[in-house]
Amino acid sequence: MSQVSRHYVLAAGGTGGHLIPAFALAAELDRRGHHVALITDERGAAIPGKPSCLTTHVLPPGRIAGKNPLNWVRGARGILEGRQMALRLFESFEPSAVVGFGGYPAMPTLLAAASASIPTVLHEQNAVLGRVNRYFAGKVDAIATSCRKVDRLDPKLEGKVTLVGNPVRTEVLALRDEPFPDFTEDSLFRILVTGGSQGARVLSEVVPDGLAMLPPALRSRLQVIQQCRAEDIEAVRERYASHGIPAELATYYEDMAERLAGAHLFIGRAGASTIAELTAVGRPAILIPLPIATDDHQAANTREIVAAGGARAIRQEGFTGATLAKQINAMAQHPATLANAAHAAWNCGYPKAARDLADLVESFGADPIMDVIRMDLQGAKARNGEALATEGAL
Repeated sequence: MSQVSRHYVLAAGGTGGHLIPAFALAAELDRRGHHVALITDERGAAIPGKPSCLTTHVLPPGRIAGKNPLNWVRGARGILEGRQMALRLFESFEPSAVVGFGGYPAMPTLLAAASASIPTVLHEQNAVLGRVNRYFAGKVDAIATSCRKVDRLDPKLEGKVTLVGNPVRTEVLALRDEPFPDFTEDSLFRILVTGGSQGARVLSEVVPDGLAMLPPALRSRLQVIQQCRAEDIEAVRERYASHGIPAELATYYEDMAERLAGAHLFIGRAGASTIAELTAVGRPAILIPLPIATDDHQAANTREIVAAGGARAIRQEGFTGATLAKQINAMAQHPATLANAAHAAWNCGYPKAARDLADLVESFGADPIMDVIRMDLQGAKARNGEALATEGAL
């Protein structure tokens, strides 16, 4: 553990997938006595779960996309403006290192760090290196990965790569040592269905009918918790009622960790944070990767957990009620099969991801003696300020 207090800047895109691991790292660095600032966009500033220790700075959007040249100009202007804003923050905050978590809002900050010769670390949550991380991979000091195999990562950069895993929320990680919920031939069969922060219409359309196709002995024990889009929820409620299946529906669950704790099976998308939480807790899953995910990264995210036997993946084009029922029946027909899958998922987890990422980040930055000098200077400034304030009061 570091003996001096350092400053770190985290730069992340405005989605939960980028920010959840950033929040976990911030909490760990704060626990070690460091000061941490976050740079993101307006969406990111609104994501719940931000640690109280984390000061947030919002940069303008700087995404260059599409075929319209006007969008390129606006995007470039936003990147340059964001870079200048980051440089001004660096002047006062003096970070020992900058950590990028991907997403376009991270780009200006990483560009600023490069121009200011500040050490940089990337964290990649997915099994495919994201576009922004891909651009900076050859320029940064270290790359932390969440998967053993990461597509689009140049093999020449292997010397920079450290496998740390994808940090998860503290309340989720706390469930890791809890046993898998009892599942017998007579117990309830609790299924948790979510489609990410915005829900997924295909789950609302397929899952109720798929569950209705299960053998009567299994179907009669179902207890479903499902996240739905607001515009879909009433239709889904009617569909479950028509099948006689008990289902609790909501557009958002604040206590998702508690819901995951009681679940015997998860059905949903294959985002990086979802995979990290399933493997941290040890929950078997049926995963339907988002087909429009950039570089098909959600399909790649399923590789390790599927290969280990902790989950099954179904491509969305083949995701039907009959296919879903077949896969659930294969996993849950015998209680031991589901429990074994849960253990296989648990074995894929990286429970020390936040700690290992913090260790990597701490290994870059100012020489320890420079940290001590900076702290002495800051202390001297503070003491001088107190003296001036005292003189003014006399």
